[in-house]
Amino acid sequence: MVAPIDPDRMPTDDERRATERLAQDRAPEQHRAALPEKHRGPAVLRRGQVQPGTTDQRLLDTRGPSDWVHTDPWRVLRIQAEFVEGFGLLAEIGKAVSVFGSARTPPGHPDYVAGEQIGAALARAGYAVITGGGPGAMEAVNKGCCEAGGTSVGLGIELPFEQSINDWVDIGINFRYFFARKTMFVKYAQAFVVMPGGFGTMDELFEALVLVQTGKVTSFPVVLYDSSYWSGLLLWLEQTMAREKKINEADLDLIQLTDDVDEIVEIIRSSERT
Repeated sequence: MVAPIDPDRMPTDDERRATERLAQDRAPEQHRAALPEKHRGPAVLRRGQVQPGTTDQRLLDTRGPSDWVHTDPWRVLRIQAEFVEGFGLLAEIGKAVSVFGSARTPPGHPDYVAGEQIGAALARAGYAVITGGGPGAMEAVNKGCCEAGGTSVGLGIELPFEQSINDWVDIGINFRYFFARKTMFVKYAQAFVVMPGGFGTMDELFEALVLVQTGKVTSFPVVLYDSSYWSGLLLWLEQTMAREKKINEADLDLIQLTDDVDEIVEIIRSSERT
């Protein structure tokens, strides 16, 4: 028999006795011995899935384990809360650009300096910047934007190791779920700027390219900064992926490459005019 499904926990002996007392008080015509059935909100449970106790009974009982907070129905509420919080906090930031890069970039590294310049240039052009809120290139972009008087946003993520929101973030949110965080990066940005980075940066890059390729977002430039870092990837996309017909030649035009911070701003501005 399939194990009973319960979004909270197994009922205690006291709960079973309370449920049995309720059953005894019911009129005989209400009993359906042949097909036990229980309604739990919109759900209907029958046969072996029926268990004693009610949801509100378990809610009001302070005794027993707390494993119910780790079940999938409860996670849905947490996911919903992350979307509500993100939408509410970012809805009025105005024009923004999401910038990605490695958390491992140390201060003083050329990529860190470039991040500061990119953040400052975008702020002067009237854009808020949105980063992952962590250290490295993300911190550099937030710092450049903040010092230039722009709105500096950081969207953090819960990781196995500690990584706090950097000090240059004006508006920060920590997410449990990557997919909720990714939605915020796209929904509130007019463009993506991608600096040298690792797997997380590549994840965001290709997610953006898929959304543009499939028409989920429009007039959305994806700009790679630092040709020496990205040229090998672009060559592989052209000579392997496109040549093998896994993408169209026109898909390569979805990516723009530059070593010029001012050109980044102009690319983004131009996309708004088209």
